[in-house]
Order: sequence, then structure tokens, then C-alpha cells
Amino acid sequence: MTSVPNILVIEARFYEDLADALYEGAEEVLERAGARISRVSVPGVLEIPAAMSMALAAIETGSADYDGFVLLGVVIRGETTHYDVVCNESARAIMELVVDAAVPVGNGIQTVENEEQAWARASLDQKNKGGGAAEACLAMIKVRDRFGI
Repeated sequence: MTSVPNILVIEARFYEDLADALYEGAEEVLERAGARISRVSVPGVLEIPAAMSMALAAIETGSADYDGFVLLGVVIRGETTHYDVVCNESARAIMELVVDAAVPVGNGIQTVENEEQAWARASLDQKNKGGGAAEACLAMIKVRDRFGI
């Protein structure tokens, strides 16, 4: 693995308390791995792919150097179809970026039916999906390094 991985955490702040819990889990895993952590916040999950694209462009120009990305956010189903648009379009855009750039990502965006499910996934003492996303990113850095890219 990269000796000291440099990880960019992109977090959607629409649900601030949940965002903080997801970040806490990711931060714990990344710190334990000795990673350098940068953090950028965006308003909501739909803005995560745009921020990731901007970071990838910064890598290309040499103004940034990230080994991987941890993406964090929560989408809770509401009364309209907006939930489907946010979930589907953000996932599609992220996957396109990941595949096109061959970049290590841990996707910790939670798509849930209600706040109770969101807390179960965000809480460190329950599912700790923020930590899981950080672990996935670190694992994908190892895969990238195995292929020598």
C-alpha cells in the first residue's frame, strides 16, 4: 500500500448529525491506518460526484494528490420521487468517475427509508458504515497498488 495514504473525505452535510457520525467512523479507521485526511463538505449527496470530479481534475493538474476517496452522506426516503433521483443519479455519476479514473473509493452513502435506519448505519456502536467506507477505500488502494497504477 502507499506508505502513507492521502485520503479525501467528501461528505454531504444535509443531515449534519448523521454526517458527523459517519465521519467519526471513517476518521477512526483512517487514523488507525496512519492516513493523512483531508475533508471537504458539500450541501447534499447530489453534490458529491461534482466535488469528486473537481478533486480528480486537481490531481490531473498536479494541484492535489489523493490516493483515494471516502464518500459519506445520507438520503432518507421522503414523500416524493426526489429520493430516487438523488440515489440513482449520485450512484451513477460516482460509478462513472470511479471506473473512468480507476480511483480507489469507499462509498459510504446511506440510502434508507427512515431516520432510525440512518442512525443504525451511522452509529459507531452499530453498523459504522463510515468506518466501513474507509476500510473499503484502503482495501481498494491495495488493489490499485497490486496493479501498479
